[in-house]
Amino acid sequence: MTEWLAADHPDAQSRAAEVIRAGGLVILPTDTVYGVGCDLWQGDAVAALYAAKQRPPEKAIPILISDLAAMSQVAAEVPQPARRLAEAFWPGALTIAIPKRTDIPAIVSAYSTIGLRIPDHEAARAILRACGGALAVTSANRSGGPNSLTAEEATAALPAVDLVMDGGTCPGGLPSTVVEFSGEGIQILRVGPISEAAIRTLLQTHP
Repeated sequence: MTEWLAADHPDAQSRAAEVIRAGGLVILPTDTVYGVGCDLWQGDAVAALYAAKQRPPEKAIPILISDLAAMSQVAAEVPQPARRLAEAFWPGALTIAIPKRTDIPAIVSAYSTIGLRIPDHEAARAILRACGGALAVTSANRSGGPNSLTAEEATAALPAVDLVMDGGTCPGGLPSTVVEFSGEGIQILRVGPISEAAIRTLLQTHP
């Protein structure tokens, strides 16, 4: 049976950490849409996340982090342009894909990069801090389905989760913009709340 807690409940952070450590799946609010997350270091938990979402295995799972310092947990390096974007737009609706550490489980990302984001949502960041600073989190919906803006929508889409953190309606409603840094410069993989023009203007202004 799925457990429900308000995201601002006094036990929310500790309970989320317990479920994550046990390899469970947790639905949580963010500034964009509801997400579903797990311990990125437990391959079985990540496999359960893929299965719950019916997500194709070639689609990597992004990582939500609590603060800039947590980047070192998963990133092999942080290119200076990526750091400038992070400092300008985080917390916020920008996912930055940068080279990943070699010990990141392949099931999280089969590629050389990993997508990172700090959500602009205090309850989400508090949960992330309680869980060590970084979680594998993707949108709480069936792959290809509509995004979930409420805990009820998320649970209807993903009934086989262990814990739901109810934070009300997500304020953003759109998935984050995704930009990737590779050897060939930057590539906008998905346009979201932060425009490509804003990203490129900042990088041109602060090369």
